[in-house]
Amino acid sequence: MRLLDGSELAGFIKERQAKQVRALRQAYKTFPKLAIIQDGNNPVSDVYIRMKKRYAEDILVDVDVYTEDLTTIGPRISLLNDDSSVHGIIVQLPLSDTSATDAIVKSILPSKDVDGLGSDEVYISATATAIDWLMAGYNVTLRDKTIVVIGQGRLVGAPLTKLWKGAGHTILAIDETVDDIQSKVRSAHIIVSATGRPGLLTSSMVQPAAVVVDAGTANDNGKIVGDVAEDVRQRDDLTITPEKGGVGPLTIAALFDNVITAARKTAEEKTR
Repeated sequence: MRLLDGSELAGFIKERQAKQVRALRQAYKTFPKLAIIQDGNNPVSDVYIRMKKRYAEDILVDVDVYTEDLTTIGPRISLLNDDSSVHGIIVQLPLSDTSATDAIVKSILPSKDVDGLGSDEVYISATATAIDWLMAGYNVTLRDKTIVVIGQGRLVGAPLTKLWKGAGHTILAIDETVDDIQSKVRSAHIIVSATGRPGLLTSSMVQPAAVVVDAGTANDNGKIVGDVAEDVRQRDDLTITPEKGGVGPLTIAALFDNVITAARKTAEEKTR
């Protein structure tokens, strides 16, 4: 088994980002800041917010967290859109009412939408970027490969499919409307699963020597788990993300890459 260790790659990226932030602070007096809006109290969201705050501290990016409800998220976003000291805004998903997601993420200014979830996105989705970086970092060739992306949600599957199709790769996008999922997945050289359904991807669905990226997250009795079943992880012929430290660390790195880029754009505008 070959592990796709996102934590190792994120460490190199973090060193580069820390230098960029120091340069912005010293040369332009610009202090990169991310605002995170949370809908109520969600234990899984709490975990990811803590991870982002720790990462931000390491590279000297400021992070403000706002706990709101569905009636106050909109006004909060309006205030943050108008706050020139805030360079990036994200809403920690999922919301308590998922039907409100589209309108809420679209209300973030595109120039501050560092998660890349709005319809007029300036930035590529952080998770899609992370998976792309993971493939490049471990020299996984996408060209002329059969690639399946399971799940077409706005956080992972849909933006990743868009990114890789835009790069000229042929992607089979699978959601709940696709028939005979098992046989379609079994034909893939590269599988990215992002459904949030624990144990969805079983060994019988994975061909020998495949590349498997588990980008699913779900709360299983207080534990964050992915889509990949244990019988897949017991195989030694696969190239696969670990249970922890696969896509997640690179997603955070990609998010802060977007925050730093947004801050740099602000700094450059001040000097014009």
